[in-house]
Amino acid sequence: MRRFLLVLAVALCAPAPAAAETLFVIDGRGWGHGVGMSQWGARGYAEQGWRYDRILSHYYRGTRLQAVPARPVRVLLAEGRPLVTIRSTKPFRVVDARGKKKTLKAGLQRLVPARVAKLKLKLPLRYEPGAAPLQLDGEAYRGALVVHRVGGRLTVVNKLPLDRYLRGVVPWEMPDEWPAEALRAQAVVARSYALATLKPGTLFDLYPDTRSQVYGGIAAEEDTTNRAIGSTAGQVVSWRGRVATTFYHSTSGGRTTSNAEAWPGATPVPYLVPVGDPFDRASKHHRWGPFELTPAEAGRRLGGAVRDLVVSRGASGRAVEVTIEGESGSRQMDATAFRRALDLRSTWFTVRVLHLEQKVAARASLAALRRPVVLRGFLRGLRKVRLEQQVAGGTWTAVRRVHPRADGWFTVSVTPKRTTSYRLANHVAAGAAVTVKAP
Repeated sequence: MRRFLLVLAVALCAPAPAAAETLFVIDGRGWGHGVGMSQWGARGYAEQGWRYDRILSHYYRGTRLQAVPARPVRVLLAEGRPLVTIRSTKPFRVVDARGKKKTLKAGLQRLVPARVAKLKLKLPLRYEPGAAPLQLDGEAYRGALVVHRVGGRLTVVNKLPLDRYLRGVVPWEMPDEWPAEALRAQAVVARSYALATLKPGTLFDLYPDTRSQVYGGIAAEEDTTNRAIGSTAGQVVSWRGRVATTFYHSTSGGRTTSNAEAWPGATPVPYLVPVGDPFDRASKHHRWGPFELTPAEAGRRLGGAVRDLVVSRGASGRAVEVTIEGESGSRQMDATAFRRALDLRSTWFTVRVLHLEQKVAARASLAALRRPVVLRGFLRGLRKVRLEQQVAGGTWTAVRRVHPRADGWFTVSVTPKRTTSYRLANHVAAGAAVTVKAP
């Protein structure tokens, strides 16, 4: 008996670990980087009766429309391929680097590096269409297909007039059933962006995906977008006589941002500044979330232990940096990297916090075990939060509202008579449970 009392006394004097649970609740606005024209916003302005030139001057401040001569562009279609197939339903021809020409019958050309060498033609080879478009691996494209050999494999580039390229871009960047003025704005923006980001001195000017603009060739073309391109032929957005780099995105969430804020370290561009965007609210991405994330899940995605996530914001309200509090200190991550790591739709996000723990005295006594249990909690960004309880696995019921101090912390006392779980909850989310055993 004496030994039992001694062991119990030692146990009561030893520090007891506190059960603690945290939940991050993330929500936000918009989809994309937020710079330049919001496509859903442009649609909204078009529905309000705005012409495309007014829409463009709103998103790209201080710019004007300017006509430029027609020119060809080169779009990368295939890279590092061991085999490509070029086909046409009508006769076509191939021209080598020396200007040597050869007419080919309608049908299929299978190209592998070894076969190209046997053709006795000097690369690059330019395949030109006859009375029907050329197809690369079954997909049809306007213009010529240029085949290069790079590192023992084949790269194929589509060379075609700029506005023919736009026919394969605009309907894949903006729904073709949208208002005509929005489609015209998109056509001018896509034309401007393509010209401003050309890559002279390289094998190609443009990627066929989001690294440049999404390009689908003939399969993408639609009558409505073809008309929008034709009615704005040659028009670009210009700034002081130069073609503007017209970044655009899906949904701003109500306000665009500057390029310098979106991409820290970038040189500020005078026409890429924050503007109000009230008419993008029809987008399902105008507001998104909430998404729930545990510290363990956050740690796996962010590459280290996570105890807290603190967001720093820029002038537009978007996040610019996140401080990640870990077990052994803190580190900073820029908001764009954080967005990618968590697969968020934009950098206009908020990290809300629900944290609850059982506050256990470092030295306890038999009398202390019979006293109410103190729960300690922390809230950030959530309102009307209540403490809920679940007795012996039953239903969750409200205990009381919690009222945190200015720093977000609060304490509340409970007296469980049986094993009881407690959590924090409101209409947005419910945190993980802390289980307290009755003495």
